[in-house]
Amino acid sequence: MFEVEIKVPADADAVRERLREVGAERVDARRQRDAYYDAPHRDFAETDEALRVRRESPLSGGIGGESEAGPADPDPAAETTKLTYKGPLLDEGSKTRAEHETAVDDGEAMAGVLSGLGFEPAAVVEKRREFWSFAGFTVTLDAVDGLGEFVEIEREVDDQDAIEAARDEALDALDRLGLDGDEQVRTSYLGLLLAEES
Repeated sequence: MFEVEIKVPADADAVRERLREVGAERVDARRQRDAYYDAPHRDFAETDEALRVRRESPLSGGIGGESEAGPADPDPAAETTKLTYKGPLLDEGSKTRAEHETAVDDGEAMAGVLSGLGFEPAAVVEKRREFWSFAGFTVTLDAVDGLGEFVEIEREVDDQDAIEAARDEALDALDRLGLDGDEQVRTSYLGLLLAEES
């Protein structure tokens, strides 16, 4: 499975309004806490890989606080946890990677397993995300603690030969939303946060 993704800095309120104008469907809103790990056997910063444990809870409102759905408070009782491996970037024109993800029953136990195997916590990225469905893509409005607001557009493809066509369609969809694909950021939120700290 390959995740074809393009990310650009953007004002979430403006993009939300444009999504409504083009008839996109708001699907969900979530608070995510991503703990990234360093491997004992190789340097993920050098290999451009990532291993993450994501804990997420539904938000009753949007990413910026109040919305028509109410306040944006996470629901801890509905928290879920996933383990994700992301491979190196595969495409020079997007953030496309091989990705493998699975649900985890107990986030604390998963952290213990990783620690026992020598994986060390590297950093935590916290964000509020609002998910929309548009033109066969998932469009995500992100408010990332310490970084600001971004828009991601993504689609999963099964075959590496489908990456280029999906990327081109994503760029067209961004253009329809009034966003410029030339402003894309290929660095992960983790990389951006680490660069801010150094």
